[in-house]
Amino acid sequence: MPRFSGAWPAMVTPFTGCGDVNIAVLQELTEHLISKDVDGLYVGGTTGEGVFMSVAERKLVTETVIEQVNDRIPVIIHVGALSVKDAVTLAEHADQVGANGISSVVLTYYESLESLSAYYSQIAQAVPNLPFLGYMFGGTVDAMLLMQTLMEIPSLVGAKYSGSNMFEFRQLVKLRQENWTIFSGMDEQCLFAVMAGSHGNVGSTLNFMPGVYREIRKCAEVGNYMDGMEIQNRANKITHVMQTYGFQGALKAVMQKIGFDCGAPRLPNLPLPEEKWKTLYIELEKYDFDEMIQM
Repeated sequence: MPRFSGAWPAMVTPFTGCGDVNIAVLQELTEHLISKDVDGLYVGGTTGEGVFMSVAERKLVTETVIEQVNDRIPVIIHVGALSVKDAVTLAEHADQVGANGISSVVLTYYESLESLSAYYSQIAQAVPNLPFLGYMFGGTVDAMLLMQTLMEIPSLVGAKYSGSNMFEFRQLVKLRQENWTIFSGMDEQCLFAVMAGSHGNVGSTLNFMPGVYREIRKCAEVGNYMDGMEIQNRANKITHVMQTYGFQGALKAVMQKIGFDCGAPRLPNLPLPEEKWKTLYIELEKYDFDEMIQM
């Protein structure tokens, strides 16, 4: 099983004005991100709104991205779904079309760590040769206990941890040595996650400024923490502005600004009203947005 590493966008899913998957823009965005030297793509996760799409739509997104990538970089597909049958179907499809790994978020509803483990095990067993990663948000579940419970899954290669608890994050990093990948999933904590031993980072704002996080990682890896912190703080100002406007809606507006019409978010995510886009853009420019996306 491989170790994944580096800077990975948690890909936005573009939609048309009618709400369908926009294949043409998805292809263009995939090509653009490859041209920005990203290390891999994480598809259909929280940012990609996978859980708000049908199984057929999620398959279409997976097929489109993997075909466009054409083995140039690795692709991990998020297959988590409230129905384990749907999750297994998506995992099998990801395996069939050539994904490099699969992942699943912790579900909204679950009975216990044992029930979560049974859910994950059923998904992983359906595709035993495909690397499997957990995906958890800090605080919603005891990450260490969950990952210890999952260690018996032969294809488990790590997790994406989207939280700010670097003590817990470090424990996950140290849980295993060989064939182990712990991604940080909170863009605002990228520098600290690298310092804690992260193998890579997967995040939303890498859709438009992936080079920023590549530079943060480079700074931390050579011990240049002051420069890394300066870049991290600049990126965080942009992230904070987007959060004040409603992140998912603001992200679609930002993608429009850099040339990708990604449509509106899927409900229950709400779009940012177009009359607020100009104000958002003005706010972003205060923090050298154009310079950051060129990095």
